[in-house]
Amino acid sequence: YYNHPGVIITASSGDNGYGVQLPAAFNTVVAVGGTSLSRANNWRGWTENAWNGAGSGCSSYISKPAWQHDRCGKRTITDVAAIADPATGVAVYTTYGGKGWGIYGGTSVSSPIIAGVYALAGNGAHINGSFLYSHASSLNDITSGKNGKCKQAYLCTTERGYDGPTGLGTPKGIGAF
Repeated sequence: YYNHPGVIITASSGDNGYGVQLPAAFNTVVAVGGTSLSRANNWRGWTENAWNGAGSGCSSYISKPAWQHDRCGKRTITDVAAIADPATGVAVYTTYGGKGWGIYGGTSVSSPIIAGVYALAGNGAHINGSFLYSHASSLNDITSGKNGKCKQAYLCTTERGYDGPTGLGTPKGIGAF
């Protein structure tokens, strides 16, 4: 169900902090983690931290895709991230099961955001997850926050470059997609 060459499939990393779950661990999907946003007086207008609920880790069973080159011997979660913290999430107007505006979050929000960025880029039929890794300079590297405790710190704590909670970072336009 998760292997369709020519179709980008994004998968939420989960909302329980450090730990691996399916389908994000499949090596045929783009695993999407999560961040928290705060207003800031900088060039972006925001600061972004790893959301403590976003899933991440090293799979025990799924083989590593050719484009990942970190210290985990199997599939590492995540590849990329977007806003997921329910406290700073996205505004949604609901008409079914309630009416009005609400703030929603979780990686079930960040994954469709990343799918939408892929759609905007228009490259989905010609690329796979490896494109992110060769265009990481087109992503905002998230360097603060963590989602738990683990033996290999980069799997649960952000650092420069690749890390588990936020992968390579968040979209800075569509260049990485």
